[in-house]
Amino acid sequence: MRGTGRRPAALLVLAVAVVCGCTVQPTGPDGKPRGPIRFELPSHSPAARTPHPAPDPGRRDTGSPRRAEPAPAVLWSPGDTGRDVRELQARLRQIAWLYDGPTGTYDELTERAVRGFQGKRGLPRTGRTDRVTWERLRAMTREPGYWDLYLMGGQPAAAPDPRCLTGRVLCVSKTSRTLRWMIDGRTVATLAVRFGSRYTPTRDGVFEVYWKSRDHWSTLYDTSMPYAMFFSGGQAVHFSSDFAARGYAGASHGCVNVRDEAAIAGLYAQVRTGDKVVVYQ
Repeated sequence: MRGTGRRPAALLVLAVAVVCGCTVQPTGPDGKPRGPIRFELPSHSPAARTPHPAPDPGRRDTGSPRRAEPAPAVLWSPGDTGRDVRELQARLRQIAWLYDGPTGTYDELTERAVRGFQGKRGLPRTGRTDRVTWERLRAMTREPGYWDLYLMGGQPAAAPDPRCLTGRVLCVSKTSRTLRWMIDGRTVATLAVRFGSRYTPTRDGVFEVYWKSRDHWSTLYDTSMPYAMFFSGGQAVHFSSDFAARGYAGASHGCVNVRDEAAIAGLYAQVRTGDKVVVYQ
């Protein structure tokens, strides 16, 4: 009768375990615990029907959603001006991405050069100089000096020589490498120019245009000299395709070269035979 009295209590424990979904540790006749009996929820239970996704071994849980990397800060972009832009242009010239300037103005040529540099190195081709682009460019170039920044061309025109202040004058400064077209002391146009080399220098002095030749061909050097305006022997102001392509890396045979063809075409149309030419340091 003692064993019969214990059975209702055991059944009660078992019933509570089923209801609670717990694991029961029953004992045998000798009072020692047996292996656990596990109870599963019936298949019609909502909890049983809820799937549990298997963990992805390749996924690393960071504890928070990933954020997109911020774009590098833009340092300079089209329209900007100043000494920093001039340095950017000087460095682009060192690796032959830019042949113009430095001018100190972030113009279309500079934007095109930056875009080409970025594309060559797998960077986004924005044409704007961000910090990543700038650091890559700095690593490939040297610190530009005064000559690189201000005397390679494109700098502001020097003050006109006093001999340029009266009449119709082609006022040519070797120091700033510029030509002013002046009428009665007023500057009508300013063009970047280059001169002869050490061995074929452009003459200094006061001259006058004695001959104009629209499609001139030099028989001496076997080269084209469009829009030529001769002022001293065989020396003339004229358009140079070499100057347009290579910039100040080359030199003339004594002529005053202009690289902007549209600008010199307009100048050629205005200058008359007999107009004064002043070439000074």
